[in-house]
Amino acid sequence: MPSYTELYVQLVFVTKWRQCLIAEEFRLDVQEHMKRVVEHYKSKCLAVYCNPNHTHILVSLNPTVAVSHMARAMKAHASKWINKNELTAKRFVWQRGYGAFSYSKSSLKNVIRYINRQAEHHRKKTFKEEYLALLKEYSLPANPDCLFDWPE
Repeated sequence: MPSYTELYVQLVFVTKWRQCLIAEEFRLDVQEHMKRVVEHYKSKCLAVYCNPNHTHILVSLNPTVAVSHMARAMKAHASKWINKNELTAKRFVWQRGYGAFSYSKSSLKNVIRYINRQAEHHRKKTFKEEYLALLKEYSLPANPDCLFDWPE
C-alpha cells in the first residue's frame, strides 16, 4: 500500500557562542549549500536564511529521514564546507543542539515569509527574543538545559 506524508519542519541553529561568522558576502553561497544537503536527503528546502549568527531553514522532510539526522547533517556539511573554503578567519563551528518546529501546509506561506524577512525581523527583535517566542508559541518550557548559550 502506498504511503503519503507531508512533514514541514523549521530548523533553527546557531553559531558557537553566537558569533557573527556568516558574512553577507557569502551568505547566499552557504544557503545554496544547505539546500543541496537537504536535496541529498530527498527532502525539499522551502526557505532558508542564514543570519550572521543563526540560521532558519524550512524543509519538507522525507519520511525516511529523522529530524535529528537532517539537523546534524546540515550543520556538519555546512561547517565543513565553510571551513574548507576558508570563508571565516577562524574555524567555523555551530553550537550544539537545534530547535525544530512543525507546521501545517496552511501556514507555510507565513513561515516562508518570516524566514525570508529575517534581516527586517532582527532590526526589531533579538535572536533570543525570537527563539523564546517560538518556544512560547509551541507551549514549550524555556528549560535552561535545552536552550542555546546566550553570551551577553
